[in-house]
Amino acid sequence: MDRRKMFGAAAGVVGSGLLTRSILADDTCESCGSECGDCRNSCLACVTACLEEMNADGKDLQECIRLCLDCADICAANASIAVRKGPLARIIALACAKACETCADECAKHDDAACKACAEECRRCAKACREAAKRK
Repeated sequence: MDRRKMFGAAAGVVGSGLLTRSILADDTCESCGSECGDCRNSCLACVTACLEEMNADGKDLQECIRLCLDCADICAANASIAVRKGPLARIIALACAKACETCADECAKHDDAACKACAEECRRCAKACREAAKRK
């Protein structure tokens, strides 16, 4: 292909908005992946705090721990798939959003700083995942 045709084809992509949509999708995927990493870390911190609280006070926080561990694993998987833009990225992003919302609902029930922080982070992650799923 000669240069004139190549540049003309590139101009057509830019003019059509395809390049802009691609950049937006990349930013959205990057944001989703970043939020998933933060959410995973927050969930794991919440698990540690819940285990300590269970040992100290004997509270039953098993459901919170289970949901946080599930959410952390799903966030890790979603972060990997979002970055590489795998063919199942949309499905995994929606599953991640649901996992984060479920975890946030459980964590919000507890009067503990780690649980409250986890609930907030899970809600941010769920929002980013839903946005990413719309763009895929």
